[in-house]
Amino acid sequence: MLERPGGRNGGRNGGRKSVWRRAVTAAPAAPAVGTSPGPEPEEAVPVSVVEAALYRDGVRVSSPATLAETFRELREQPSGMAWIGLARPPADELLSLAAEFDLHPLAVEDAMEAHQRPKLERYGETLFVVLRAARYLDAPEEVDFGELHVFVGPDFVITVRHGAAPDLSAVRRRMEDSPDLLKLGPEAVLYAILDAVVDGYAPVVAGVQNDIDEIETEVFRGDPEVSRRIYELSRETVEFQRATRPLVGMLHGLIAGFAKYETHEELQRYLRDVADHVTHTSERVDGFRQALTEILTVNATLVTQQQNAEMRALAEAGFEQNEEVKKISSWAAILFAPTLVGTIYGMNFDSMPELHWVLGYPFAIALMGVVCVSLYLVFKRKDWL
Repeated sequence: MLERPGGRNGGRNGGRKSVWRRAVTAAPAAPAVGTSPGPEPEEAVPVSVVEAALYRDGVRVSSPATLAETFRELREQPSGMAWIGLARPPADELLSLAAEFDLHPLAVEDAMEAHQRPKLERYGETLFVVLRAARYLDAPEEVDFGELHVFVGPDFVITVRHGAAPDLSAVRRRMEDSPDLLKLGPEAVLYAILDAVVDGYAPVVAGVQNDIDEIETEVFRGDPEVSRRIYELSRETVEFQRATRPLVGMLHGLIAGFAKYETHEELQRYLRDVADHVTHTSERVDGFRQALTEILTVNATLVTQQQNAEMRALAEAGFEQNEEVKKISSWAAILFAPTLVGTIYGMNFDSMPELHWVLGYPFAIALMGVVCVSLYLVFKRKDWL
C-alpha cells in the first residue's frame, strides 16, 4: 500500500525541498523546521491539536505538547512514527505540517476547505485519503455526517477531522492496546481508521432501517406528514450513499496495490475484511434508496386513491343534492301554474269576459288542475319526481 523507503531521511524529506515547502516555510505562527539551534520557545497547546504521539515498535514513546516538539522529536527518532490528530485546524498549522512533511499543496487545500467526496490519492510517498464518517442521532432521528482527511507517509499519520465523527481517540487506544499491529507502521493506522469509519456505519444502517419500518406503518395509517419524512430520509440516504459507495472502489484499489507496495500479509487480511464490510453496507444503503423510492410510489398511490375517494364522495353528494333540487324545482313549477292562473283572474278588470261567465270559475279551476297534472306527468317521465 505504502512503499517503505530505505532510510528515514530519504523517506520523509530526502534532503530536498519542494517549491511548495519553500513557500510555506515562512508562514507565520508555524513551528518551522530548520531554525537555529537552541531551546524552543514556550508555546501554548493549539486547540486544534487533539493529540500527538510518537511510537517506536508499536509502543508510545512520547506525547509532545506542541507541533514544534513533535517535529523535533520525530527528527531525533531514527525509526519512529508520528501520529498527529487535528480537529478543524487553522491554515497556519496545516501549512506548518505541509512544510515539515512535504505534503502536496492540492491535498492540503482539500484538507483546508473540507466538503470533499471520499477519495484516495497518492502524491509521491504520501497517501491522501478522504473519508465521510456518519453517526445516527436518536433524538432527532437523523444522520450526522463528519469528514476526515488522512495523510499517510512513510513515518507519519496526520488526521484532520471536520465534524464530531469518528471518535479517533478510541482508534488510538485500540491500536496502542495492539502493539503487534501498531508496529506495522502507518499502514496499520490507516487500516484502523478505515475500520472505525466502516464500523460506525452499522448503527446508522440500523437506525435508517428502523426509520423505514416506521415510515411504512405511517404510510398505510394515512399520516399526512409522512411525505415530508420520506423526503428527508431520502436525502440522508443519498448522502449516505455518497459516503459509502466510493469506499468500495478505494479499498479495492488498496487491495490491488498489495503486491506492488509489499503490504504486510496481516494487514492484507484486515483490509479485505474492511472491504467486505463496506461492500455489504453499500449494498444495504442502495437497498434503502430503492425501498424509499417504492414507499414514495406507494404513498403517492394511496394519496391519489384517497383523493379519488374524496372526489367520488363529493360527486355523490352533488348528485344527491341535484336530485333534491330537481324535486324541489318540479313541485315549485307545479305549484306555480295555479298561482299564475289565480293571479291573472284576480286582477278584477271589467273587460275580462270570463269574469261574468257562469262557467268562469269551474273553467279556472279545471285549467289549474289540467296544468298541474300535465306538469306532474312531464316531470315524472323525466324522473324528476
